[in-house]
Amino acid sequence: MARVACIGLGIMGHAMAGRLLTAGHVVHVYNRTAARAESLALRGATAFATPKSACRGVDAVVVLDPVPWLGAGTRDALRSPAPALPRCAGDGLPDAAAAGTLTLLVGAAGEDLHLARSVLDALASRVVHFGPVGAGTAYKLMINLIGAVQIASIAEGLAIAERAGLDLALVGDAIASGQAASPQVVRNTRRMLAGDHDRNIVFTAALRLKDVEYGLELASSLGIGAPFGALAASAYRQLCAMGYAPLNESKIIEVSRLHTG
Repeated sequence: MARVACIGLGIMGHAMAGRLLTAGHVVHVYNRTAARAESLALRGATAFATPKSACRGVDAVVVLDPVPWLGAGTRDALRSPAPALPRCAGDGLPDAAAAGTLTLLVGAAGEDLHLARSVLDALASRVVHFGPVGAGTAYKLMINLIGAVQIASIAEGLAIAERAGLDLALVGDAIASGQAASPQVVRNTRRMLAGDHDRNIVFTAALRLKDVEYGLELASSLGIGAPFGALAASAYRQLCAMGYAPLNESKIIEVSRLHTG
């Protein structure tokens, strides 16, 4: 079993750290809000006061933070020679992370990926190796951009259906079985129709805005226009300005309702 540092214990980070414990790994944890580590410590994780101390002597580091970082001095705390650190992005929800059924999107040298497999296999039922370091991140940013556009378009369509007086339960069923259906479309359609935005939060409006802005940065760096992504970012930016940043991303329907008045 490996010694793994988990830095950042939000919804996904907490689920992944718990899964690594279940799989038998030795887990070090750090979170800016220390209370987030308490339940993991009760399960056998060791909580640390700084990222640097959490990473001292480990085989691998899992960083889940809204802002990509690995603080000054933290890498120096890793074992020497430093362990391989393939960059992975996840595709899945916290329940999949807790169950070890994520899809991981990896950028790494082949030999480094091999060294990390015991950790990755504990978290994922599928590991997709896109190429060298950075390739998995590029895919994740692209797919997140698509997701933001999808969710914003769902909100727009449901606001139209609502204003047109359609039977919204029937609309939801038709969407779920129609050509536009995807797990993300169906999930967010149901939450929008139920007005279920402030409990069991899976992904906040602020995190969706962060993701789409990173996707737009990637597109710009590659010389690609992304007008649909820019519109989705604008909608999520407005939603956050309205005070809904901590609510589920499905709350975006409020922006579409404003625009139909």
